Amino acid sequence: MSLIDIPLVRLTRPDPSFPGLFVLQLDNGPENRITLDLISSIMQALDHIDQCLDRLSEQDSAKGGALITTATGKFYSNGLAIDDAMEIGDAFYQPFMNMLSRLLTFRVPTVAAINGHAFAGGCMLALAHDYRVMRADRGWIAMNEIDIGIPLIPGMAAIVKAKVRPQNHLRECLLGAHRFKASDAVAAGFVDKAVEESQLADTAIQYAKALAPKTRGLSPVFHLIKAEMYRDTVSMLLAGGTSPGSYISKL
Repeated sequence: MSLIDIPLVRLTRPDPSFPGLFVLQLDNGPENRITLDLISSIMQALDHIDQCLDRLSEQDSAKGGALITTATGKFYSNGLAIDDAMEIGDAFYQPFMNMLSRLLTFRVPTVAAINGHAFAGGCMLALAHDYRVMRADRGWIAMNEIDIGIPLIPGMAAIVKAKVRPQNHLRECLLGAHRFKASDAVAAGFVDKAVEESQLADTAIQYAKALAPKTRGLSPVFHLIKAEMYRDTVSMLLAGGTSPGSYISKL
């Protein structure tokens, strides 16, 4: 049973003995397209997690906390609801950028358990997490904007550049729209582990429990370190603007 009644997501605690550990499951149809409603639901879930963490006893907060996101079926997320995004522009993109910023600097470790394809905006969503575990037997993670003829706005490019390195992998990701299977993504260094589907949830929980003690006592230190680690990326995400390449318009 979900901890809170929010549309399009399901928030649970997978281990009653570890109340600072949460799993957020996306549930927006078979493709988990990122809509404004899904963005709102994810942000509400993050608010609720914050409230739960603030209410933990001293004994439970000493264990720290962590967040796993995942989905079911063929897709982790097949990206943005692109027709809506193209139609309303900043009113769509800025909430998406805000959500990525929130995840990128979230107060506890975050693990994306990538159960299937993660394309475009879904790839960005996965990259906003601290760690990524991916299903080995099925699914690709890719930025396919160049193939569908949509340029990246500055914040979108920034989050990919922050997580996909070195330059040859970034080039293949953004200019080649390479579909990385799990083993390729692990070799490229932006997915941490590839496992069979049956092991995905348990592996993500193992990562989360191993990382959670870094936030013991739930002080703001973990959040603040991430905020400085990704300062430039977050600044780009929060700056707004949907004009790719505008800085070279006078060249």
